[in-house]
Amino acid sequence: MGQISFQQLADAMPQMVWSTLPDGSHDYYNARWYAFTGVPEGSTDGEGWNGMFHPDDQERAWARWRHSLETGEPYEIEYRLRHRSGVYRWTLGRALAVRNEAGEIVRWVGTCTDIDEQKRIAEQNDVLSRELSHRIKNIFAVVNGLIGLSARQRPELKDFARQLQDRVAALGRAHDYVRPHNADSARHPGPSRLKTLLEELLSPYPALDEGRLTIEGDDLPVDDRGATPIGLVFHELATNASKYGALSRPEGRVRVVSAVQGGKLLLSWEEQGGPSIVAEPEFSGFGSRLTEMSVVQQLGGTLERVWATEGLRVRIVLPLTALSRG
Repeated sequence: MGQISFQQLADAMPQMVWSTLPDGSHDYYNARWYAFTGVPEGSTDGEGWNGMFHPDDQERAWARWRHSLETGEPYEIEYRLRHRSGVYRWTLGRALAVRNEAGEIVRWVGTCTDIDEQKRIAEQNDVLSRELSHRIKNIFAVVNGLIGLSARQRPELKDFARQLQDRVAALGRAHDYVRPHNADSARHPGPSRLKTLLEELLSPYPALDEGRLTIEGDDLPVDDRGATPIGLVFHELATNASKYGALSRPEGRVRVVSAVQGGKLLLSWEEQGGPSIVAEPEFSGFGSRLTEMSVVQQLGGTLERVWATEGLRVRIVLPLTALSRG
């Protein structure tokens, strides 16, 4: 079998491949590039490639490319690339520097990957998630309104109704921490400390005021990077505990403890006094899978559940860097 040239290899790849000189001047595109764009061969050499991008993306793409050329850092960006049909399609552009033995850049080699379909699906899912979140917040508002209307008919329940409305409002605030966010949505101003975040999330539950739900241990700074997935996990734990666990009984207790050990954050959730646990549930629901995703995939940590007879125990280990960007 004869030796395969770079051009043959690049033309056989199922995505667009290009390369540039050290100064960033494009001098090669594979066949896939020309099949996608439909432009004449050689027409995008030099700096002609930037004209293929959507006008709104050109300045951003140039700035990112210049930064890579100046620093030697990998190039990665999403932009809209003009298809041969005239329609702009979302594309992921990547490039790495090729260096000689002296560490000098002798060439840049990059790819363009058509991600338009995935991008559209993600946008649709985002719209649906935000619409669902909006409807849930409306439900909280409706419930609060119904409580207020009912209390007018029973003046003797006015104080109780106000307390109940406060609980519902607290649930609404907790929902803000766990609702879907994207790069364009406003990040919640949220608490900047871990303990304050946990107190906000667990404030809807009377056990917190009664001293049956305690939050102990080390406190740390937290921003939206860590607050949303952490909030989702503890919101799910509290919801399940109020339906099936320790918070479903007046004598039940929950202890939340945070501790920093060896560059890691250990978070524990311990229930006591709830219904006796006979065995681990045979099937896990969507909420359980979502908490696993939040801890493992989003925060790079681990989550362990122990279904002890006296109550559920959860141990979460997170890298400290997952809590905030600071």
